[in-house]
Amino acid sequence: MRNLRRKARFLLMMFLSSLTCLWWGSIPLLAQVPYAHQFAQQGIERYQAGDYNGAIAPWQRALILYQKSKNSQQEVAIVAENLARTYQQLGQGNQAIRYWEQAIAYYQPIDSQQTGRLLTEQAQSYSSVGQNRQAIALLCGTTVQIQQECLPQTAVSIARAHKDLLGEAAAWGSLGEAYRIRSDYLQAINYLQKSLKLAEAIANPQLHISALNSLGNAYSNLAQVSDRQANSAEKLGESEQANQLRQQAASNNTKALEYFQNSLKLAQQQSDRTNQTRAYINSIPLYYHQANYITAAQTHQQALALWQQLPDNRNKIYSAIDLAKLQQPSIDSPLECLNAQVQPKAIALLEQAASIARKTQDNRALSFAFGELGHIYECRQDYAQALKLTQQARWAAEQDKDSLYLWEWQTGRIYQAQNQKSAAINAYEKATATIETIRNEILTANRDLQFDFRDTVEPIYRDLIALKLDKVPPAVLLAATDANTKNLSSVLSTADSLKLAELQNYFGDDCALNVVNQPGVNIGSIDKNTAIFSSIILDKQTAIIASFPNGDKKVVWLNKDNESLRQEINEFRLGLESFFDEYDPQPAQKVYDWLIRPFTAELQQAKINTLVFIQDGILRSVPMAALHDGKQFLIQKYAVATTPGLSLTDLKASNPQNFRALALGLTERVVIDGQEFAPLPYVQQEIGEVQEQLKGSTPLLNAEFNRTRLQQELSENAYPIIHIATHGVFGTVPEDTFLITGNQEKLTITELDTLIRSTTKSTEPIELLTLTACQTAIGDDRAALGLAGVAVQAGAKSALASLWSIEDAATAQVAAQFYESLIDSRMSKAQALQKAQLALIEKGDKYTHPAYWAPYILIGNWL
Repeated sequence: MRNLRRKARFLLMMFLSSLTCLWWGSIPLLAQVPYAHQFAQQGIERYQAGDYNGAIAPWQRALILYQKSKNSQQEVAIVAENLARTYQQLGQGNQAIRYWEQAIAYYQPIDSQQTGRLLTEQAQSYSSVGQNRQAIALLCGTTVQIQQECLPQTAVSIARAHKDLLGEAAAWGSLGEAYRIRSDYLQAINYLQKSLKLAEAIANPQLHISALNSLGNAYSNLAQVSDRQANSAEKLGESEQANQLRQQAASNNTKALEYFQNSLKLAQQQSDRTNQTRAYINSIPLYYHQANYITAAQTHQQALALWQQLPDNRNKIYSAIDLAKLQQPSIDSPLECLNAQVQPKAIALLEQAASIARKTQDNRALSFAFGELGHIYECRQDYAQALKLTQQARWAAEQDKDSLYLWEWQTGRIYQAQNQKSAAINAYEKATATIETIRNEILTANRDLQFDFRDTVEPIYRDLIALKLDKVPPAVLLAATDANTKNLSSVLSTADSLKLAELQNYFGDDCALNVVNQPGVNIGSIDKNTAIFSSIILDKQTAIIASFPNGDKKVVWLNKDNESLRQEINEFRLGLESFFDEYDPQPAQKVYDWLIRPFTAELQQAKINTLVFIQDGILRSVPMAALHDGKQFLIQKYAVATTPGLSLTDLKASNPQNFRALALGLTERVVIDGQEFAPLPYVQQEIGEVQEQLKGSTPLLNAEFNRTRLQQELSENAYPIIHIATHGVFGTVPEDTFLITGNQEKLTITELDTLIRSTTKSTEPIELLTLTACQTAIGDDRAALGLAGVAVQAGAKSALASLWSIEDAATAQVAAQFYESLIDSRMSKAQALQKAQLALIEKGDKYTHPAYWAPYILIGNWL
């Protein structure tokens, strides 16, 4: 959390100061624009005095006057550069970008080397506002795949063409930082090592220090990821994997400390107090992680002594904020509080930070100083002072929405603690509205700490939902015209927004989320026999909201805390996958009693034949078709589908008469990253069944199933259906979510989406993506989230996929029956899957066990 907040506060672009300096010495005195020169000089003097805000106005006046003179275009570029760097110093990246554009436009036709250097600085500004893809594009080019060479006219390519080692080192370093912020740490380390090597070769200490610091941060980030993965593995009972991940985290922590210590030594040689302070601060959480509390305390004191000697600038402000929070081991949640004994020291540091921010007119920094102070008083339950400080933080952050939402959330918590629910709801709604406007930046710029999303974004939505639900009577059917129904609709809209945020955070900034339906879409006008079940998991209980075709709604509460629910759902899933054990329906009956039985009368009265589930958390990891009422499975009474959210679901009916498929399959045994995947001998039969049922389909089997052929077929022919019969793995992170191609390579869902969207001849989305051999780990709700969003990410209206792998003979039968039913225009996709699953159940023998038919789920459009 501390790292995420620091990123949100200020992305310290360490490759800036060492690349170029402000060019005020090069502005000549021109007789025709003497006032312009005077204003330019005035700006220089104020900047040198540390008055960055004061420098802006005279430089802007100078810029206007120089622009009026046709002979002063070089001066225009120089002043624009000065303004860009000044705005960057003040943390106003968007303003800086605007002035970089002016400077680059001047140099582009006359000075390629300087253009390359300015592109690097502009890229740093883009990174500072969370637009890392744009930064990477300026520095090297595409982010889709790891590339061997940078594209022409990018900063790296220009520097290399001119043998500009200084510019190249800065560009590689900035590129590494952009990838680090984007959470692609291995790629970041690769580029940062290039920067480090060049910095050593040209003996540039500032670039050398910057590269060392960034490498330390990258390895520290890798250690945090390993720690989080180890925690997940422990929850899943995978103790051996958890131990390996802990060892990996310890190794990366050690590497990070080595880089920070080397950075510190070099900064000491240069008498660079700023970077010495930063190296100490970066090292403190690593010592805490090693349980080396004495060294952590000593390092904190050394950092504090150096901090007091720093000039009053934004580095000093943010260092004070970090030092205030690092007086005890790293806090994992923004809601945790500093110990009472260290709070006075933290308050003193934060008050100094606020004083410097006022002096330097740095509103962005001021908002964090006030906000952290407000949180300490919130912890002290001094709500009047907490609210006063938090409001000041909000006012200071008015132009910086990536921090504003934090203080709006804090305001909501303070009101909630005082039982002022209406005021709390208003504050929470402002926070979520702010998040919606900056979704791309905050949900994808910090994917390294995806679990921090659960600390800083997810709780805001869930707290708002809980506050709104508190006003709705439970277990009562509410008419469409009831005021409580309107409130429930608002709850569902908020929950839908949370689902969008979760998916974008999971898949990252390559995720193309197209909202196709507005909140409150009337399902009854599209499908009169379908009910929508939405689950919302809160800390102490879970809400189940049923929406009926006529607009009526009903909410019931499951009084189980989050952890108890997780354990019981995992038990249900374990029973489903126990192929060789006699099936025990008791766990399925228990979940049925929670989720379905309270709505039985309403479902019968509304003549419902299809249930669509919008699941939350761990509930995504189990198939609803396998619920049991004591007599029969849910699938034996209802067709069942799932969707990540109605706003992401294209509800247009399809024309099955035009269906044909591109059928891809793999029958052979493969080994990927040391993991063995068994052969799938029935895949050839499965592909044959697809060809039999969907006339005009094209098969690509084994070696023919590769990226090149896939791209070729999609570019030359329109396929409404893509059927992929190969091993698919959905993991906790998108990098562990992939399909295996016939040439034994990984094809990520993001890469599949890129291929589909960039090459398909059809202007319509793919009608159906079928993945018949997928698997998700028991208890891994993030992997289940990835599976739930697979249709959206792959650019398809619907997906048919499996939660776990089963024998491919049963898979071939389900696929054949599904497609046979699908081309019957009277049957929906959900009903076609229901018929296929019932056929397997009716086959008898082992196939009655839900392990064989239950893992198949229909995702997205069920019509």
